[in-house]
Amino acid sequence: MFILILLLPLLSALFCNLFGRFLIKEGSAILSTSCLFITFLISSFAFYHVAIAHNLVNLTLSKWMISGVFFINWGIYLDTLTVVMLVVVTSISTLVHFYSIGYMGEDPHFPRFMSYLSLFTFFMLTLVVSDNFVQMFVGWEGVGLCSYLLINFWNTRIQANKAAIKAMLVNRVGDFGLTLGILCIFVIFKCVNYSTVFSLVYTYLNASILIGNTYFNALDIICCLLFIGAIGKSAQIGLHVWLPDAMEGPTPVSALIHAATMVTAGVFMVSRSSPLFEYASNALIFVTIIGACTTFFAASVGLVQNDLKRVIAFSTCSQLGYMIFACGLSSYSVGVFHLANHAFFKALLFLSAGSIIHSMSDEQDMHKLGGLANILPFTYSMIVIGSLALAGFPFLSGFYSKDVILELAFAKFTISSQFAYWFGTISAFLTAFYSIRLIFLTFLNNSKAYRSVHLHAHDANIFLGLPLFVLSIGSIFVGYICKDMFVGLGSDFWGNSLFVLSSHVYFFDAEFLPLTFKLLPVIFSILGCIIAYILYTYGQTFLLSFHKYSFIRKLHFFLNRRWLFDKVYNETINQFILYVGYNSTFESFDRGLLEICGPFGLSNNISKKSKDVSYIQTGFFYHYALIFVFGIIAYCLFFNCSIYYILIFNCFISYFCLYK
Repeated sequence: MFILILLLPLLSALFCNLFGRFLIKEGSAILSTSCLFITFLISSFAFYHVAIAHNLVNLTLSKWMISGVFFINWGIYLDTLTVVMLVVVTSISTLVHFYSIGYMGEDPHFPRFMSYLSLFTFFMLTLVVSDNFVQMFVGWEGVGLCSYLLINFWNTRIQANKAAIKAMLVNRVGDFGLTLGILCIFVIFKCVNYSTVFSLVYTYLNASILIGNTYFNALDIICCLLFIGAIGKSAQIGLHVWLPDAMEGPTPVSALIHAATMVTAGVFMVSRSSPLFEYASNALIFVTIIGACTTFFAASVGLVQNDLKRVIAFSTCSQLGYMIFACGLSSYSVGVFHLANHAFFKALLFLSAGSIIHSMSDEQDMHKLGGLANILPFTYSMIVIGSLALAGFPFLSGFYSKDVILELAFAKFTISSQFAYWFGTISAFLTAFYSIRLIFLTFLNNSKAYRSVHLHAHDANIFLGLPLFVLSIGSIFVGYICKDMFVGLGSDFWGNSLFVLSSHVYFFDAEFLPLTFKLLPVIFSILGCIIAYILYTYGQTFLLSFHKYSFIRKLHFFLNRRWLFDKVYNETINQFILYVGYNSTFESFDRGLLEICGPFGLSNNISKKSKDVSYIQTGFFYHYALIFVFGIIAYCLFFNCSIYYILIFNCFISYFCLYK
């Protein structure tokens, strides 16, 4: 039965793609949504069977590659971490499929769109249920491929083309690091199966890898390389540049990529590899610092964005930073807990944004919206729930996981953890600020839209509204329901799926922190909400007055241009690569060596020499006879023939020529 978790999305993708012209819209919608809903039901049963009843499932489906000691099987490995991800992925994917029926129903390529969504889900499930690193890499690359197809779904738009290519290329950088990490795992452990590698970690604590004539700790190098893959896939600072541009795809794609599938793959991979990371202390510090920097960076950029979907995209990047540095603090369970909570309220925000865009004639600029609270009351209430959950408002889902992450960061009492705590706390203030800013500019501010747009505006229908309602319930209650089970003291929920050294457990220290440091993130979140509401309700003139200061204008430009990462990449790395590629590879190799040996070199010379040789063909027999005589003489001399035979031959030729 568990095999159906993989087969149903795959069959849905194949049938919708191959027979979409016969299924048309209704058939594709029913088939794909039904397959995903059944997959969700099976995943829910798997959650009960594995996480609640504590029955591990490890199935070998078939052999894949066998070469000496290297062997890989196709398998299904279900432990607590896997089934939690299964429930999150299939639930969000089912709701996105259902939502797409209303949002994309008028698109002429609707069956193709549903097939891509199902294929995306299939590859994500392949990544999650794999029992070895190579099978995980297949799913890893599969979601990258599907992200390209989905972002570029409207392929007549040049910006969609650019965004899809950018996402593909940036992820290739991270995937290169992941590939090297898997190769290093095989070199050290002679195996890539999870169970074998994780059981042998302790025996290779002192193993080393030679890089640049210097020996480095093997586990540190492996974990850093694996994490580079996570940096690309989970859009951490440095390789985050593809994530905001991914908004060029349809809104259901944004919800699926940002909420439950592609960007969470990096967090899942780090959590899955916890037995490796636990013994790589330097790699954990690296993970913590990158996650904290990403949290602050994305939150600061989100303050000044005007595109509705880009604000939510940068909030995704910021929340992924929380999950990553939670893993860097060895609090993998809390990171996955935040992942599950984030999936619900982030999907709610994206799909609510889609409802706004759908009703407002595809307008996404918040400064051109406004005044929608009375026109779209249901969507307004959904956006408020999602934004408050994102801001970590007390007793909503984001509050239970984000505050625990920050408490654990402070309780560790190391330089990297304190760095993460303060950056995370400041980011909580910024997140609350831009969440309220989004609500005010979109719903409460004076309307800037055209009258014709307002006349045709309509609230969400059943296909758009039902997923929003379900996600709002999850955004409110999932954190409260699952907190004690996921991260409660003494809970054995995770079993052996997550490994944490006893010296890296800080839950007890976090319980006895001073109350001030426990409440500080909540205070900052509430303060951010209050300040944003006051400034955008009564102080817009005050905000505009800041632009007369040169420093404020430069700061606004710096944040609006996303810390100039794209500018630096384009003007340094990209231009340098293009310059080197043109002058060395293209000019010297392609147009140099290859052309000399190829069309403009060897072939031209052969043609020229052939033309010169053709002048010998005069048509006169005595010319040919003379050449023939010289040829025979040369042949005989070369093979030391007797002069007697040469003279006889010459006489014969002379007689023949005279007779002629």
